[in-house]
Amino acid sequence: MRSRYPFLFCGLTIAAHLALAQGTSMVLPKTVEAGNAFSIQSTGSGKATLYIMGPGQVLKREIQLGVTTQILGGSLYNAGHYLAFLSGDSSTESNSFDVVPATKPANLSFLAKPSRLSVGLHDGITGTAYVFDTYHNLLAAPTPVSFELSNPSGTVQKRIVVTHDGAAWAAMDSTAQQGIDRFVARIGEVSSTRVVGQVPGDPCGLKMNARQSGRLVQLVTDPVRDCSGNAVLDGTVVTFTETYKGNQSTIDEPLKHGIAEVEISAHSGATFSIASGVVMGNQIRWEK
Repeated sequence: MRSRYPFLFCGLTIAAHLALAQGTSMVLPKTVEAGNAFSIQSTGSGKATLYIMGPGQVLKREIQLGVTTQILGGSLYNAGHYLAFLSGDSSTESNSFDVVPATKPANLSFLAKPSRLSVGLHDGITGTAYVFDTYHNLLAAPTPVSFELSNPSGTVQKRIVVTHDGAAWAAMDSTAQQGIDRFVARIGEVSSTRVVGQVPGDPCGLKMNARQSGRLVQLVTDPVRDCSGNAVLDGTVVTFTETYKGNQSTIDEPLKHGIAEVEISAHSGATFSIASGVVMGNQIRWEK
């Protein structure tokens, strides 16, 4: 974030660095938790101006030297390195300190992908959580994050991962049942939820039947399902192939209401086969 006082920041920074060589008469904490109140003790007498500068923040206070200056809670909330210095009538004194993130997690940013995938994929779903304090500072301290993936039947997968540099990552298997799963990242009472749509996988165990239909042969599949028993989505293409005397003819037909059916020329001695993608089904030799 750009300071609202760019020229002031530059000029005061140069003055403060010059003053560092002269020593300091300010006493202040080395670290301050974001949002906490703290105090600065100065020596001397008379009035001075206190400047505190850090990431995206500049504070200015008119103070009395020799008196403890209180910085109210909520004044400094962006984590980072800060420079404090006093500008009086005859001298400028400086010191530095760090504002660190609050210790209690308050916000959770959770990314899950993909939002839609096939069932039965090992480590197919990934989730990444970023942990922040109430002022949106990333918490660098190791923090355990619970990841839970549940499906409509109540089956739950759970992982507990400790953050590294504020982030935790986990992979989950997509379950065997199609439907909408809930993917939750949780730290204590703080949680974030994403939904993952699981759709049927590739056809498995393709099977068709053949029967005479006038001068044609009618080929009809059994209801097409994946290897977990879920009905394969309508629109999935099924390829019917006829092989006769070294020649082949094919027909592509999408599933409708879970099955595919075609009518094809009848040749005695022809062989009919079925496939969907790389999945092969049964063969039928037509002898009528």
